[in-house]
Amino acid sequence: MARVLDQPRYSCALGSMNTIQSIPGAIPILHAGPGCAAKLSAFAGSSGKFSPLLFPCSSVSEREVVFGGADKLRSTIDNALKVIDAQLFVVLTGCTSELIGDDIGEVVSGFRKNGSPVVYANTPGFKGNNLEGHGWALKAIFDQYLPEIKQSEKRKGLINIFASAPQADPYWHGNLRELERLVASLGLTPNTIFGYGRGIPSLKNVPYAEFNLLVSPWVGLEAAEFLSEKYQTPLLHYPVLPIGAFESTKFLKAVGEFAKLDPSLVTKVTDEFENEYYYFIERYADLFLEMRILSKRFVVIGDAQYALAFTKFLVNDIGMFPTTQYVTDRTPEQYQEKIRNEFESLNYGIKADVQFLTDGYDIHNRIKEADFNGFPLIIGASWDKSLANELRGNFVNLASPIIEKVIINSSVAGYHGGLKILEEIYSAGLSRLIL
Repeated sequence: MARVLDQPRYSCALGSMNTIQSIPGAIPILHAGPGCAAKLSAFAGSSGKFSPLLFPCSSVSEREVVFGGADKLRSTIDNALKVIDAQLFVVLTGCTSELIGDDIGEVVSGFRKNGSPVVYANTPGFKGNNLEGHGWALKAIFDQYLPEIKQSEKRKGLINIFASAPQADPYWHGNLRELERLVASLGLTPNTIFGYGRGIPSLKNVPYAEFNLLVSPWVGLEAAEFLSEKYQTPLLHYPVLPIGAFESTKFLKAVGEFAKLDPSLVTKVTDEFENEYYYFIERYADLFLEMRILSKRFVVIGDAQYALAFTKFLVNDIGMFPTTQYVTDRTPEQYQEKIRNEFESLNYGIKADVQFLTDGYDIHNRIKEADFNGFPLIIGASWDKSLANELRGNFVNLASPIIEKVIINSSVAGYHGGLKILEEIYSAGLSRLIL
């Protein structure tokens, strides 16, 4: 029986338009109803080259439902090619066009035969959410746009980095740049395709990488595995976004080992990062130890990436204790067991229970029954602030949706990201002292 889902923290698969809009030089073409386009545009962002509200749409209507929408799509693509100066056009399908059975591949193949840079991905909302759609869109681009190359053309030290779905993660841009910085500190050359200064030239470099690096519990894994298979490129799947000293050092050592780097070089790099990190930790050690209005128990309400990353950081670096953690991104069942294992692999023998739930009302009721032994720390979305107020807890808005602060290019990844999160957490605690 159908039920109302309260506070869903994801959109439909057609929301993968954000993935395309985050590649400078690429633009999505929606083969969907105008209502879908209007709703999704409220969450749209862009790479900066095009307005986030600029995306061609076939605006499927009753006529197309009856007679088919292939001609309408063909006309939409043709006009887009004439008036939009993009280097890559990605057709994304909505529910209606999928249900009426339009042959999108046949339409797109006609343009590709004429040399036009047009690819397509099947992204109906009934098939999955925007996080799954992100992977489907990337896989389509890897499959249809990137050329075959010879193994001898691979470039030593070139590493493709993929992480969260752009814009679905409010810190995506800053986190990618921080991951680039960490990888570059080992003497490797990072290659990412999203955000400022990247785009189509970086995308064209993808086949030449020595190996692919995916930093994500599950988002984008299917696409990364396809890419590695297509180009016989090894894949390092690191399932935890590194935050703070413990996980960032572990991350760098994993990358160094995978790249067969000199361990002494990696140790030298991590020592330098850790020395700086702990310099700041020591300066504020008294605050961290003596703030009694901040409970040692916490809960994270967020997607698999942040629920796992924040839990690891708060336990492994700060010595806090997790209650049940809530993953809200509708993680596919085949990935859940490995993610559970990560929640049970914490320092000091600590294990965190994790629940994969998508209903905000249900999550809030469960948290109200938890014993925090003081003022709880609640890390979540803006929707969770009312819960924190009700429990007289300390609230930090680090998970999507974030509607009470502006994030331009901040990062929560790496050593510096750990310090930023500490700033947010203890600022929330100090704010309780102001009447």
